[in-house]
Amino acid sequence: MSSWTRIGGRRSQVAVLATSAALAAGWVVAVVPAGVILYGLFGALMPAYWSPIVHAGGNNWYAFIDITSWLTALLCVPLGIAFIALGLWLAPLFLRWYGQMAYSMLAPTKQAALERQVAHLSESRAEVVDTGAAEIRRIERDLHDGAQARLVAMGMTLSAAEQVLDDNPAAARALLLEARDASAKALTELRDLVRGIHPPVLADRGIGEAVRALAMDSPMRVRVTNELPGRPPAPVESAAYFAVSELLANVSKHAGAHQVWIEMRYERGMLRIDVGDDGRGGADPSEGTGLRGIERRLSAFDGILALSSPPGGPTVATMELPCELSSPKTSSF
Repeated sequence: MSSWTRIGGRRSQVAVLATSAALAAGWVVAVVPAGVILYGLFGALMPAYWSPIVHAGGNNWYAFIDITSWLTALLCVPLGIAFIALGLWLAPLFLRWYGQMAYSMLAPTKQAALERQVAHLSESRAEVVDTGAAEIRRIERDLHDGAQARLVAMGMTLSAAEQVLDDNPAAARALLLEARDASAKALTELRDLVRGIHPPVLADRGIGEAVRALAMDSPMRVRVTNELPGRPPAPVESAAYFAVSELLANVSKHAGAHQVWIEMRYERGMLRIDVGDDGRGGADPSEGTGLRGIERRLSAFDGILALSSPPGGPTVATMELPCELSSPKTSSF
């Protein structure tokens, strides 16, 4: 087994060779412009030391000028300045060339980038599937313990009312009233459950109005600015809505903020939402599951969550989701 194989195989060989070539090219980028500038300084200062060099038997040529007198030494000055200008011009040119060369040699190949993207999407999709399964179990549990239990009890109450309807109309009436109350509570629980899955205002009026409804229900002062020229796709709207809802809940619980602002806009194919507050700051995704849950929710759509929360605040959470907008709609609150 060769030494190249021991450090990681063919890809590692290519990486080492590319790194070595980039380092060698870096020396060229640094030395060539610097050498030209130094050579220019040598010529620009030639009148100061031409005589000792020439009389000592040294080289009396500067580029194409044969230095034999003060006048020929003076001719070196403009040529030296030209070399200095050339070196200053070459320096950024070489840097740009070096950057392009290093990127082409060291940047991931299209295949590697595609493999990494596929791995990321597979991971995010797996997390979404797990989250979806957990959400389905939660809905089943809520239905079983809430509305379903009330509907079963309501059916039993109606059966009891049917049995006493002829003999005791007053008792039957009381049972019917009890069944009506149970049906009203079951309907409320079902509406709350549906609202937690997909709020009607989000489906009917879009994320702008839905976030405004969240702001109105919040105990804090929330300013909402919606500059979206259209509506994102429904799945993206839903992910963004619940992410904003989670962020508002975090601010309410932990930030100690007096004012919150939410800004929504569409830039370069991205739905961008900023949620900021004037609270105590110091938010850390590693200290809880809320922010990590938002990251997982957004990653399913190749979205990102960026957080700025220095101690003392303010805290600003920025979400970006790639999407296309549909029908035009502009509103500001």
